[in-house]
Amino acid sequence: MSILTLFVVIPVLMLLGLWMARSLNQVRGVMVVGASCLLALSIWLTIAFIQMRHAGNTDAMLFTYSIPWFKPLNIAYSIGVDGISVVMLLLSSIIVFTGTFASWQLKPLTKEYFLWFTLLSIGVYGFFISIDMFTMFMFYEVALIPMYLLIGVWGSGPKEYAAMKLTLMLMGGSALLIIGILGIYFFSGATTMNVIEIAQLHNIPVHIQKIFFPFVFIGFGVLGALFPFHTWSPDGHASAPTAVSMLHAGVLMKLGGYGCFRIAMYLLPEAAHELAWVFLILTTISVVYGALSACVQTDLKYINAYSSVSHCGLVLFALLMMTQTSCTGAILQMLSHGLMTALFFALIGMIYGRTHTRDVRKLGGLMKIMPFLGVGYVVAGLANLGLPGFSGFVAEMTIFIGSFQNADTFRRAATIIACTSIVVTAVYILRVVGKILYQKVADPHYETLTDATWDERVAVVCLIFCVAGLGIAPLWASNVISDTLGPLLEHINSVSVMASL
Repeated sequence: MSILTLFVVIPVLMLLGLWMARSLNQVRGVMVVGASCLLALSIWLTIAFIQMRHAGNTDAMLFTYSIPWFKPLNIAYSIGVDGISVVMLLLSSIIVFTGTFASWQLKPLTKEYFLWFTLLSIGVYGFFISIDMFTMFMFYEVALIPMYLLIGVWGSGPKEYAAMKLTLMLMGGSALLIIGILGIYFFSGATTMNVIEIAQLHNIPVHIQKIFFPFVFIGFGVLGALFPFHTWSPDGHASAPTAVSMLHAGVLMKLGGYGCFRIAMYLLPEAAHELAWVFLILTTISVVYGALSACVQTDLKYINAYSSVSHCGLVLFALLMMTQTSCTGAILQMLSHGLMTALFFALIGMIYGRTHTRDVRKLGGLMKIMPFLGVGYVVAGLANLGLPGFSGFVAEMTIFIGSFQNADTFRRAATIIACTSIVVTAVYILRVVGKILYQKVADPHYETLTDATWDERVAVVCLIFCVAGLGIAPLWASNVISDTLGPLLEHINSVSVMASL
């Protein structure tokens, strides 16, 4: 059995431990031990993967394992990782670990909350280790289902509306997705669900690819906040509890970009090239529209939610450019955005827990009252607007340089338009930071508020360390990602060239 199975086994054991826990301290203990084991496992996996690559192992997937589940449809529990999967597992483990501490004071129904939170993490981990399309889809659904209860029960504001809207839109995307997956399976010969094996067969006619590519890309794109299917995201983020917002924006939305590349583009390459212009228009709109929408929001969570629409749109935008540099930037952006948006949502939740408002107009002078949280918010803002030295700068510059490598006027024009989002992002980030942190105290009651507690400091410090660390030393991640992307893009681009000859 592959070591990767532990990414599913450990959360299952956490569920068992949470079910047996009889006190709040036992619940917290189970979560800390489990999240720490997952983080340690992901760090070990990253190091082991890099060592195996340096030793000369060039297999497409490492740590592979496969066992049949349903032979009539060739469904198997097939798992394995490449460079993209490894960094996504590392990101997921960091968010689960910090999200545990961000939820330390959550009440009521703490035990039930962590049960659903852990189930959500099972879906995320299982999705990133799967190389069988149906198994991947199954874990995808496991990750989506808990969101309804986590928002509907423990959320704030119009939580029932937000939970229902999110669930209906994502389930609609899932309906498109299962049609696309079954189409790929049957038209590739109905002999395997394994992504690697289907790519090697490459016997899906181009006209069939054009039919099923939109199903798969839009199906995953809904989760990746693709315009105009993004409207669930701001409402869902605004109503979700802190750690759920962290995991949702930090990891769950990355399933969309990962699936678009791994299944839609990799298995349907000719259609990806021929239809890319349509989705490039939509993703360019996402990038600019998300940034402009954030400028006019007054709720801190809505500001960060629309910022996420812009940044996740940038991921899909870069993948559709299909150069090695732009796609490397897309995966780096997934990492960077996951870390900095988790930091943002954690800090917003901590501020809201003290002030009981997220309205920018009712906040002010928080740097003087709670300097630790204030400094954390400044760091998150600077990373978000792409300041050199933080992860956002590395990711966005790699994307824009890689995208501009395309020589045609359409893609270069789209790149220039997308670049304007950098300026817009700086506008809303600096406006919010100046308003809530440095203007005079908005309410005399705020003078009595306390700064971050030890559990909150653990979450914030870990995320700041990761955001700054990726910005200062990005080459290890970039090399791991780029080495994996090389063969994948060679397959996508060479197949398309052969088809055009």
